[in-house]
Order: sequence, then C-alpha cells, then structure tokens
Amino acid sequence: MKHRLPQLPYEMDALAPHISEETLRYHHGKHHAGYVNKLNALIKDTEYEEMSLEQIIHQSDGAIFNNAAQTFNHNFYWKCLGPKKTDPSEPLLKALKETFGSMEAFKEAFSQKAIGHFGSGWIWLVIDEHEKLQIQATSNAHTPIEHHLTPLFVCDVWEHAYYIDYRNERAAYIETFWMLVNWEYVSQIFEGKEHLRLSTTLPLCNNPDDPMCEYLDDLSHQDMTSS
Repeated sequence: MKHRLPQLPYEMDALAPHISEETLRYHHGKHHAGYVNKLNALIKDTEYEEMSLEQIIHQSDGAIFNNAAQTFNHNFYWKCLGPKKTDPSEPLLKALKETFGSMEAFKEAFSQKAIGHFGSGWIWLVIDEHEKLQIQATSNAHTPIEHHLTPLFVCDVWEHAYYIDYRNERAAYIETFWMLVNWEYVSQIFEGKEHLRLSTTLPLCNNPDDPMCEYLDDLSHQDMTSS
C-alpha cells in the first residue's frame, strides 16, 4: 500500500490573503509531500507496508512514526480550513459554551495555547470517549489519535505553516487562523457519534454520514501512489 498526498480541497490561492499561495505551495507541495514520500520509502518491504496510517501511528516509533503522524496531521489540517466564512452548528456551539463559558473564551484559550506552545507542534480541539471537549497541544509529530481521542480541528504551529506570511509572528497567524476555520466540517465530525468507537486494528467506522469515518476509512484503504 502506498500512501498518497491528497489534493487540497480548495485552490492554492483560496486562503489568501490570510495564508498565501506561496505558503500553500511550500507547505502542501514540499513539506506535506515530503512526509508522504518519506513514509512510503521507509515502510517498503516492512511489516508496515500494508497498514493504514492509524495502525502505523499506533505500532511504530522513530522516523516511521514521525512521517506517518505528520502525514495524518497534515491531511486533517487542510480539511479544517476553508475560504468562506462558516459558523459552528448549534450543537457544537452549545458544547463549546458549556465547556469553556463562551465562544470568545474558547477562542482565547485555544489561541493562548497556540501562541505559548514551545517549538513545533499542533494545537487541537478534541472530543474524548465521554464526549467531552478538550484543547490539547502536541509537540512535533504527535497526534491525539495516539490516545484514542477524536480530533475536531487543528492549528499547525510549525514555523513552515506561517513563516512566509508572518515571519516569526505566530500570534498574527493565529489571529487570522480563525477566519479560515471550516466550522461546517468540524460540526459534522462533532455531530457524528461513530468516531467515538475508534479502533487501531479493525475498520475505524462504518457510518457513511460521519465525515470523520469517511476520512479515516479512506485512509485505511489507500492504494494510490503519492503524487
């Protein structure tokens, strides 16, 4: 099984001026593609060659883990962004308010976690097996699915995500990030319940109406070459 670099769900210039076409060409076409290609090279003729990304993440370490997890994280990151303004669904908005007090308080807590994160990594909104929302930071390639948490959306705080547009001003990047969150996608994942039954060895989901299930199951059955 060869893993593939997915096409962006929008045009290269669609997120401008907040994230430029130049950034997307480097971030998606160089960094993300590099993780996919390196993963395929590392797993060739190994026990990991026929595994899904999730299985590799749970069963590997070192370079194989790093490239598998970074491939997963980037695949998810692009789907969390979009060029048009969207809003959380009523159920998601209610949950955010119940957990954090208000939408503004949630954004502030998430932004502070992102700005204050030391070094490279990711800031996530996740839902646990008890359907509780959490903000989590992971360093380097680490990802919530290692701990059977379901990601709802993520902000990439590796410098390559923002350096072309914002140089070292991570806070400016985080501020504009909120204008790009694809809340429709996030809300669909939140409102699906099959994602709470994540498994590392069996098909992850079987609900065609849950976008996270569709996404994870698609990864489990990849057979296309990376582009």
